[in-house]
Amino acid sequence: MNSTIKKFVIISCAVLALAQARAQEAIDVNTVITAFGKKPVPIAISGFSGEVLEVLKFDLYVQGFTFVGPEASTYQILGSNAGQVVGTFTDKSEPSKNFSRSYSGSTVRLQAHGLANDVVEAVTGQKGIGLSRIAYKSQSENGNGEIYISDYDGHGAQVVTADNAIVSKPAWVPGRLTLLYTSYLKGNPNIFINNLATGSRRVFAGYPGLNTSAMVSPDGTKVAMVLGKEGRPNVFVADLDGKNLKRLTTGEEDSSPCWSPDSKTICFASNIKGRRRLAKVSAEGGPVKTFDTSGMSSPSEPAWSPDGKWIAFTRLAGEFDICVMSVDGKVPATVVATGENPSWSPNSRTLVFNHNINHRQVLSVLDVFTKQYKDCARAAGSNSQPAWAK
Repeated sequence: MNSTIKKFVIISCAVLALAQARAQEAIDVNTVITAFGKKPVPIAISGFSGEVLEVLKFDLYVQGFTFVGPEASTYQILGSNAGQVVGTFTDKSEPSKNFSRSYSGSTVRLQAHGLANDVVEAVTGQKGIGLSRIAYKSQSENGNGEIYISDYDGHGAQVVTADNAIVSKPAWVPGRLTLLYTSYLKGNPNIFINNLATGSRRVFAGYPGLNTSAMVSPDGTKVAMVLGKEGRPNVFVADLDGKNLKRLTTGEEDSSPCWSPDSKTICFASNIKGRRRLAKVSAEGGPVKTFDTSGMSSPSEPAWSPDGKWIAFTRLAGEFDICVMSVDGKVPATVVATGENPSWSPNSRTLVFNHNINHRQVLSVLDVFTKQYKDCARAAGSNSQPAWAK
């Protein structure tokens, strides 16, 4: 096996602009912030217990809330979970947003996610992320790893592959229960496409040399990927059926392509004149332009937020850090957490990433604006390279 290829696959493979109004309690989704580390939105919760309370606090915390007594907050959630989740939301300053609802579903956990989603939407105007899903790589101490999917908080994990081979870089097809990922199942690092609904899968890209880092465009029509078929790892693009393959870059070593929300531009990492840089290129081809990541050494693994305003990436400066910058350059790259492999949630303010705890990679979710984060439920082994379903 080519050691350069193997190394590349293993190694390669904030945010929505919100400000607080109403005495730092309501989130203004139209205001572009200029810095991170904002104060969280205080909210009071009472009447819930056990798993339901745990879910509510997890969901709200990683979407920019903090928890206080009823007298200290404009927002309150009152309810119970005796058999099913029942919740009443109160906005003291804007009663038209108040609601009382009961929730049904297979588990009280899913019901609690539903209540949290409704609260987030009432306060922010944005859809909540409680019922969203992620894919990731899970690797035992002595194993090659397999691809898993789970709820965004790590619960309900299900194995996707049983290849007993090196796997990496899962990516979702937007709006579909379908994944692309790299596997050494056939000896070469090939990109597979796997329909999770039917269980069918096939090789999507199996060219000689490296095939990795597939990323589907937001409109679901194109796939950007890194191929080594021309001798060096460069960015290529093809239709979702694998046809109309086109080479976009000719750099020394390109990696980790990601898409702009309009599916017209691809951001990627590259070695340019001996220096690691973030760059972009039109999906139709053309000149490569670089981003300004001043002060952030060795940027890699870019992720473009669904609202188009932010790019998260990994930097290496003794340890791996997650950084976020605005696409327009008005907000410089800023470290928001220790970790790597960031992936945006649909709300453009929460990231999932992995970081090291006692020599083991753990998945975490981060609210970029407040820098609040929580670790996901931990499956056995080391979990990394998360991808949030859109």
